[in-house]
Formats: sequence, structure tokens, C-alpha cells
Amino acid sequence: MNQQKIEKEVRFLKIYAGVITILCGVFLLSAFAVSKNKKFDEIDVERINIVEKNGKLKMVISNKERQHPGSMDGKVYDERKGERPAGMIFFSEKGDEIGGLIFDGDTGKGQGGSLTFDKFRGDQTIQLTHQEGKDGNYFAGLKINDENIPLTERISKIEEIKKLPTKEAQDAAYKEMRNKGEFLVNRLFIGRGRSKSSLIELSDAKGKSRIEISVEANGNPKLNFLDENGKVFYSLPEDAKVKK
Repeated sequence: MNQQKIEKEVRFLKIYAGVITILCGVFLLSAFAVSKNKKFDEIDVERINIVEKNGKLKMVISNKERQHPGSMDGKVYDERKGERPAGMIFFSEKGDEIGGLIFDGDTGKGQGGSLTFDKFRGDQTIQLTHQEGKDGNYFAGLKINDENIPLTERISKIEEIKKLPTKEAQDAAYKEMRNKGEFLVNRLFIGRGRSKSSLIELSDAKGKSRIEISVEANGNPKLNFLDENGKVFYSLPEDAKVKK
């Protein structure tokens, strides 16, 4: 009799344990299912990483301190940490930076914002920008840019220039790069110039302005043709000179 009673109690305990286990499993699965979607009225965060299911980084939304320093060909440029403005940075399937939306402002230095899209394995080719000096004067518009050397080569040259012993030597090396058109060069600008004129500016492969079409703040329309040294050689009206 006692043996039968014990066996019944054991069977009961097994059934009880099984039911509890199933209920716990259902509860946990339900909890995980619900946790996939959360709703917040407000959240404070310094950085958000948007990733694919495989963990690949696709976008970073960050403040300045935690902003992504940029990457190309698998190399992350850690030396730029903390130097880039707050905003969003976009990344390709290969992990290269391909553009972003950044903004910054300082009453002592000026302010600005920029939405850019980069060339594959290169620098920004399209830029929607606003740049303002500390005096409040600004320009704003669409810029189309060009690269005459690969971005990785330009970065390597800049790193070598930084190793030069004097500022004078560094400035001379930067000037040489600029004269050769080895920095990112602007080929087209459409927007508002610093002189309050509406402006279309077309530049050559070295970034030197060659044609300027403008309507000045006083309403006067102008068309200027410039040589490679920036000197106006023909204008309409003939006495016109675009002020920027």
C-alpha cells in the first residue's frame, strides 16, 4: 500500500514538473517575442549603431565624442576620434564610409551642416551644405566635387606631410598638393554666395573657377569667364565682376 502511494505521488510530481516546465517555456518565449518591439516615449543616448543581421555596421548616429572616425578598405582611422561633428555616418556593404549628415555650431567659430554622398572607395561627390562664419555671413548650396587621386593615396600624402619638421614645410607641401588638384576639388556650385548673390560656379579639374553666373543682391545679373589664374577675361555686361 505504501509503495503504491509513493508511486502515485512520484507520477504526480513528474506531471506537475512537466506542466510547470511547459508553462515556463511558453512564458519565456512570449516574453522574448514581445521584447522584439519596444516603444519609448523618450530616450537619451550618445550613440546608436544600425547593423545588419550579420553584424555589419550600416549607419552610426552619434554625438561628437563618440562619432565614428571613418573607415576605408577595412582600416578605421582612429586618429580622428573625437574630431568629427555629431550626426549620421553611412557605410557600404564592404564597411567603407559612403556619406553622412553632420552639423556643428559654435558662436566663437561659426556653424554649419552638410549632407554628403561619397564615391565608392572615395570622398564626397555630392554635398548639400551650409557654412557660416562667426560674423553671421554664410554661403549655402549644392556642391559637386571631384577627385584626381584616390582617397587612400591622398590620406597617405597628408600623413607624410604631418611628419615634416616645420609648419612652413607642411604649408608648402599642402600648397603643392592644392596646386596639383590633389585635394578634393569643387567642380560645380549652385547656391547663395557670401555676398548675398545667387550663384552658379563651374570650375576646372583643379577646382579653379572658370565660369560664374550670378544675380547680385541688388538685382544685377552677371556672367564672368575666368582664366586659370582666376582673372576675368570676358564679362556680360562687359564691366561685370562677380564678388564672392
